[in-house]
Amino acid sequence: MKKPLLLILTAAMAGGGMAAAIAAPDAPADTEIKTVGKPQNCLNIRQIRSTDVVDKNTIDFKMTNGKIYRNILPNSCSSLRFEEAFSYRVSTGQLCNIDIIRVLQNFGGRIEQGEACGLGKFQQIEKARADG
Repeated sequence: MKKPLLLILTAAMAGGGMAAAIAAPDAPADTEIKTVGKPQNCLNIRQIRSTDVVDKNTIDFKMTNGKIYRNILPNSCSSLRFEEAFSYRVSTGQLCNIDIIRVLQNFGGRIEQGEACGLGKFQQIEKARADG
């Protein structure tokens, strides 16, 4: 069952920091994934349009230019798949492989930060429907 899209963007915080929380529904299961180029350490947060939580280890970042960057977390983030929502806080305008995301948990309409999980590198991917 797909959860409704949750999109929360918070204005710049003290010291020029930015925070965001984004979640999106699942991608089709019959999709082939192809990697493009070398992995990147960081993404410009102003260019992130949305995200798809693929599973407890994988997040796809959809960019404003149509590119998709897959981030495979170095360690399992067990509650990420269930909640399908997370937040992050950065001070540089970039989300990087050294940053931490926090899973957002919904407790009766009250959103709270939960498990903290480290990010991996961002690998550009292309998705194509598998031939049936």
